[in-house]
Amino acid sequence: MPFKVLIANRGEIALRAIRACKELNISTVSVYSEGDKDLKHLKFSDETVCIGPASPLESYLNTPAILSAAELTQVDGIYPGYGFLAEDSNFAEMCEKSGFKFIGPNSETIKNMGDKITAKTLAEESGIQIVPGYKEDIPEDPEEFKKIVKNIGYPIMIKATAGGGGRGMRVVESEDDLISSAEITMQEAKNAFGNEKIYLEKFIPNPRHIEIQVVGDGKGHAIHLGTRDCSMQRRHQKIIEEAPAKNIDQDALDQTYEASIKLCKKLKYEGAGTIEFLYENAEFYFIEMNTRIQVEHPVTEMITGFDIVKAQLRIALGMEITLQQESINFNGHAMECRINAEDPETFQPSPGKITKMHIPGGFGIRYDSHIYGGYTVPPYYDSLLAKIITQANSRNSAIKRMISALDEFFIDGIKTNHSLHQRILHDKTFVDNKHTINYLENEFLKDGN
Repeated sequence: MPFKVLIANRGEIALRAIRACKELNISTVSVYSEGDKDLKHLKFSDETVCIGPASPLESYLNTPAILSAAELTQVDGIYPGYGFLAEDSNFAEMCEKSGFKFIGPNSETIKNMGDKITAKTLAEESGIQIVPGYKEDIPEDPEEFKKIVKNIGYPIMIKATAGGGGRGMRVVESEDDLISSAEITMQEAKNAFGNEKIYLEKFIPNPRHIEIQVVGDGKGHAIHLGTRDCSMQRRHQKIIEEAPAKNIDQDALDQTYEASIKLCKKLKYEGAGTIEFLYENAEFYFIEMNTRIQVEHPVTEMITGFDIVKAQLRIALGMEITLQQESINFNGHAMECRINAEDPETFQPSPGKITKMHIPGGFGIRYDSHIYGGYTVPPYYDSLLAKIITQANSRNSAIKRMISALDEFFIDGIKTNHSLHQRILHDKTFVDNKHTINYLENEFLKDGN
């Protein structure tokens, strides 16, 4: 059956989707903004449609413009990638109502798992451990509010119910800061997400960030593709990811795998998803479920040989997952470095023209990117330029291979965080796999590395 897909995204994930579509003989339509007319993937798409000015609000976040392009080009499905509208339940619902297959979970699942409180309830019902906290409406009486927090125990984390991407979060160390911190977080949440509702969690001081990749066919069958460790972070944004996560208690992991699959089956989850956890002292604590492909999906693909993007498309075509869990083989270790257009010390964005560059290659090295020599990086979007992925028999070998790849890689004309990655890969704490989510900001960068 002929199938035609509109790719509602940009950059490397759009190029990644086109490659998968070509393998499945799926025709592609790529939408783009006026600021993105020189993107690489537009040259490889069967059709292209400009959907508005460079501003994301007027283009990639403009639902009517995207749906109009879909109608104009008579596509069957819409592939959202990550970011932008990928986890927007309203967009998914509009696609469904307009007769287009949203390539991902249905709008109800996105809505339920996008609401942090609902997601925690569903996770807990499936046997997944959650962080102790308070999910009800925060009482207006300050004394009652203080009493609730005292029962949880300081420090606590105040979080926006509709938050994401590291925003809408605040740690409170003592009762003195509780009321003001809650008010500030509510205001930030209202401004950023249009929803001021907050909830409380016990603050886990020094955890690792571990996630489980899942895939469901929407008919009640689901599998997992193992773990990823994404603990190397700055301001809750991942910088280096790897698979599988090392030094994890096997009993705790097996129980969490089982509960995660139970959740997917309960949801009749469709497509690719990631269940994220804080991990400390052999305990997994549920954070959230991302109902989309992740930036770091290549490390999982490298150790399993499972093409996650192709699976998303095949499931959208109505194909069941016939692969059984025991058929998934895990081979070696993979690592990904995110190369961003930013100053490696101040982290200020660095848009501009790439005058010259060289990409790494060789055995066990993968390079996912949309950039090229002469390309001008626009100032309007996420700073991600490229992902360098290495795979080897062991973690140490994957690190050595990454060092070699980074030594070979260069970009001239703009600043990137390339040198930061080189410093991290030579850091003893990282090499010994003893870093947590706080290490980069609180120790590595403060020590002047």
